[in-house]
Amino acid sequence: MPQLFIGLTLYGFSMAVMVRAALGLSPWSVLNEGLEKHTSLSFGTLTAVVGVSVLLLWIPLRQRPTFGTAANIVVIAFSSDLGLTLVPEGLALPERVGLLLAGIFANALSVAVYVGARFGPGPRDGLMTGASALTGRSLRVVRTFIEVSVLAIGWLLGGGVGLGTVLYALAVGPVTQFFLPRFAYTSPRVTGSRPSS
Repeated sequence: MPQLFIGLTLYGFSMAVMVRAALGLSPWSVLNEGLEKHTSLSFGTLTAVVGVSVLLLWIPLRQRPTFGTAANIVVIAFSSDLGLTLVPEGLALPERVGLLLAGIFANALSVAVYVGARFGPGPRDGLMTGASALTGRSLRVVRTFIEVSVLAIGWLLGGGVGLGTVLYALAVGPVTQFFLPRFAYTSPRVTGSRPSS
């Protein structure tokens, strides 16, 4: 449980760091930022709204939310808004580059931490796995299609696309894959003699 909440908090905070870097965002953050420009809702609130909306797409995919799914929506929304409050705007370019690199690394690490806790998928992850199972397409193809679509919509709404978007796409997978085995939770083995039959 602590691992789940640490990972989700770090994920939301890393999103905020990338927003403050203002050099390009991950696809879903581009969508959230684009929507923010057209509503009075905060970035974190829109993260939650989009997450709940994505959950509605689970219904025809026969996906079932878990505790981890609900925690994903609530904790990431809160921690991303908290991060935007704590990290200042209008920094110099070298500082923004540092924020971008730190944000991408922290985001990839956080995915390994919260996924490794094994409390079930977040809304976007469940959409990907459910669509893959329904269509028979590989996870890579489905994820690429979803994220390119989300990125395009977010960009049309005014979300920030840039160098950070490209770096995120190239780096998040390998970094997450590197850390995931180190954070994958395994149930402790119960020792003792086996009962006789």
